[in-house]
Amino acid sequence: MTSPVRVVVVDDHAMFRRGVIAELEAAGAGEVEVLAQAADVDEAVTAVAAHRPDVVLLDVHLPGGGGVEVMRRGQSPETRYLALSVSDAAEDVIGTIRGGARGYVTKTITGPELVSAIRRVADGDAVFSPRLAGFVLDAFAGSIEVAAVDEDLDRLTEREREVMRLIARGYAYKEVAKELFISIKTVETHMSSVLRKLQLSSRHELSRWASDRRLL
Repeated sequence: MTSPVRVVVVDDHAMFRRGVIAELEAAGAGEVEVLAQAADVDEAVTAVAAHRPDVVLLDVHLPGGGGVEVMRRGQSPETRYLALSVSDAAEDVIGTIRGGARGYVTKTITGPELVSAIRRVADGDAVFSPRLAGFVLDAFAGSIEVAAVDEDLDRLTEREREVMRLIARGYAYKEVAKELFISIKTVETHMSSVLRKLQLSSRHELSRWASDRRLL
C-alpha cells in the first residue's frame, strides 16, 4: 500500500479551507494526509519550510503577493504545487503555471477528483481541468501573447485585477463592491487606477482590452 500524499492547504477563506480538508479526509482517507493549512503568503511559506509537503494545494489570489509569491519563496525539491482556484481566467492559469505550479484545477472539482489530482501531481504528472489545459496549449502554441499579457497585468495590484475583471464583465460599481466586500468609493478609486495604468479611457475600452486577452 502506498504512503499517503502529504499536503498543505493554502487559501485565505477559512470556511473554504475547512471544507477542502473535510473533503480530503472523507474522499482521500489513507491516500492524503493534511499536515497544515495557511491563509496568506507568509503562513504558507512557513508551513512549506516546516513540513516539506509532497503537494501544496494553493489558491491563486492570496494576501501578501498571491500564489506565485508562495512558489517563489517556498521552493523545496520535494514539494509540488497544485493550484485550486475559483478563477478560470487565462492570465491566472498561465501565470500560475509559469510560476511553477504542476497543475491548475477550479473549485468546482469534486472531492474524489481532487484526491486524484493531488496523487497525480505528487507522482509528477501535470493536471488541469479540461478547459484550462487549452489555455496552456494555446500559450505554448503562440495563440495567447503571454509576455504581453503579463507585462500589462504586472502594472496592476491583485485587487485592481479583481476589480478590472468584474468591471470588464459588465458589473456595476455597486455589484463589484458587494462581490469584493469593499466600498463603492474604493471600487471607483481602483477603477481610475486601472484605466490610468492601462492607458484606457472607458469601461468599453477596458472590456475590449480584457476580451482580446481572454481575461473574461
